[in-house]
Amino acid sequence: MSKNLENEISREQASFAVFCIENLADELKISGDKVYKMLTDDSDILDNYIVKHYEPLHTQGRDYVISDLIECLQQKGLVK
Repeated sequence: MSKNLENEISREQASFAVFCIENLADELKISGDKVYKMLTDDSDILDNYIVKHYEPLHTQGRDYVISDLIECLQQKGLVK
């Protein structure tokens, strides 16, 4: 997690963030490290979307969540 939320998120939110990173990496065929960098260093998607909106997001299916996150990355110009 990024430094500013490191001590403020629940175990469930952290697990969900890992789920998102791993599944995005699989879907995009890139490393988890690269996905993490895109979600933290290159954007604020991890803190201000995945963690912030954990409650509604974690109730959705994998395909919906990954599609939604890819759309966020596209809007930021990080993936095509």
